[in-house]
Amino acid sequence: MRKLTSLLLIACLAACGSSGGESTGPQIGSPECENDGQKQFVLDNLYAWYLWNDLFPAGINIADYTTPEELVREVTRTFGPQDANGPVDRFSSVGSAQADAEFFGEGKFEGFGFSYRIVDPATDDVRLVRVFSGSPADNGGLGRGQQFVSLDGRSVAEIQANEGIGAVFDNATVLFEMRRPDGTVFSSSITKDVVTIDPLPQHRIIDVGNGVMVGYMELSQFISTADPVFDTVFAEFIAAGVDDVIIDLRYNGGGLVSTANLLGDYLGAFANDNLVFSETQFNADRAAANNSTEFFQRLANSINLSRLVVIATGGTASASELVTNSMEAWFDVTIVGANTFGKPVGQIGLTFCDKILRPTSFKTVNAAGVGDYFDGLPADCPAIDDLNEAVGADTDPNMIAAMTYLSTGACPVAAGSGGQFKVEAGLSERPDLSGPAHREFADAY
Repeated sequence: MRKLTSLLLIACLAACGSSGGESTGPQIGSPECENDGQKQFVLDNLYAWYLWNDLFPAGINIADYTTPEELVREVTRTFGPQDANGPVDRFSSVGSAQADAEFFGEGKFEGFGFSYRIVDPATDDVRLVRVFSGSPADNGGLGRGQQFVSLDGRSVAEIQANEGIGAVFDNATVLFEMRRPDGTVFSSSITKDVVTIDPLPQHRIIDVGNGVMVGYMELSQFISTADPVFDTVFAEFIAAGVDDVIIDLRYNGGGLVSTANLLGDYLGAFANDNLVFSETQFNADRAAANNSTEFFQRLANSINLSRLVVIATGGTASASELVTNSMEAWFDVTIVGANTFGKPVGQIGLTFCDKILRPTSFKTVNAAGVGDYFDGLPADCPAIDDLNEAVGADTDPNMIAAMTYLSTGACPVAAGSGGQFKVEAGLSERPDLSGPAHREFADAY
């Protein structure tokens, strides 16, 4: 993408989140890295860069907050915008600069290596959604669709009635008792280690017949390690004669805007070279120097796209929505699965001491000016995310819906389908995504 901008302070935008950031604040060893200095740095930059800084009262006092982490959380949630569900901004945070850089630059984080879902709160049915290849969880025998029976000898019901299951995963080692989809139960003691996320765990070409080829790719994360893989994948698609593409973003919570822009080039620049992909807009104080417009830039392996299908869930957010929304201004885009999360805003990264401040600082709109999708982008063809089916398999309800649409121009009929093609219940409440990058963008533990 070509960017018309003069970003003075920001090394890179993320997406809507961020990768690293230039060292813009005090350094370790300086007096400003004492607690009060850190809090003052955070407050000053919230006043300067926060997207809704016009809502802040004058005279916020750093003495009212114990740490910089508490300050950014409480100030943005107390004085930032509100809707019927509470604070709109559940993203602004302070975290480890090193961990942040490792996630966006290498896809690495320290953890067990899985994501989970509370399938039925009434029955304490909690299951694994995905397990990252080569992670401690993977090596310990954990897999998609398995149900938590107990953790460290405590039932899920007991844990949920007290601290909540997520708190257990703060421990370095956990004894997992799991039930497989076939009903068998096993136990595995697993210790956290460095997990490396594969940003494109799978892609394939589907021969529909009569010379029609569909390209499928699962994109798990918008991180820089995805960038070189795009070229390989789209080169294969072009060589096979693909012009309809299915991108599986069902668990992709976002990441780097630069990677989202690059994906847009591969998807849309063949026909739309030099046309507007998206616009990035900052607060009134920062707009003149920092607002920018992204244009499609045709690459050697930009595909001549006919139709795009995006597989989504309520966990599809941020950079995933940026790409989907930006493509919708120009192409036939169909969302299969469920409504997306609804995060049309992003954070910048400002490093200080050994930390990074990520205030929500900009919003994005597409070429038609559409961008306020805080309730998510709506699904066109509903389909459930069946945890008993492998992601992207021919028997995956989302793949059935996607291929049905591409073959017939219509969604599968809900009646008589065993409930596979229905609107799944949305998020019961907006989750707080202000934790470390791997939690916000990958929902990973």
